[in-house]
Amino acid sequence: MDRFEGWIAGVGTAGGLRAVVGHWPSSPFGSFTDVMVERPDGRRILLAPDERVAGFVGATYTFDETRLGSVTHTQEGTEHRVTSADLDLTLRVGSRSPLGWLLRAVPARLATAPAWITAVDAVARRVLPGVRTVGTAGGGRREYYGARDLHRVTGARVRWEGVDQGALAPVAPPVHFGFGSTPRTPSLVGITTLIRHTSAAPRLASET
Repeated sequence: MDRFEGWIAGVGTAGGLRAVVGHWPSSPFGSFTDVMVERPDGRRILLAPDERVAGFVGATYTFDETRLGSVTHTQEGTEHRVTSADLDLTLRVGSRSPLGWLLRAVPARLATAPAWITAVDAVARRVLPGVRTVGTAGGGRREYYGARDLHRVTGARVRWEGVDQGALAPVAPPVHFGFGSTPRTPSLVGITTLIRHTSAAPRLASET
């Protein structure tokens, strides 16, 4: 079972660009940040810091293009800035939502148990349309999203390939990288992601 500890932030823009940032201080690859971008025309682009991360993420989700290069994350107070050769994104994170308080109340051991995550999938789909907590990760693998916290994103500045993408907007239409989208309301979710391998599935993280 591969385990990733960190957060995922999903935002939309008035220009139609949607971005999903994954920041992982703890993972089989060490600390890293990656970004999944879906353009208004539906083209899906992965921004990955190196070949190892690109190989693993590319085997787990679906993209039309992968761009390798430095992806940096810095934080100052409630602002998170993520930059690459093509993206300059700053998020302003607001207070914990009521759902976030509920998530925080679940003991960590339970919140990250695959059986619990599977059980709450039906609830997640009703409360947050488009969101799934369990699904296929490709290659015979199973992926589990153990949400631990939830904050609203209250502001964002997004430049893509040097062009400002306009004001913060809902993540609409939903992104199409994998079995589920991020919440429609721009959010930052504290999360533990688990990827379970079958006996026949390659362990991409350990192979590299």
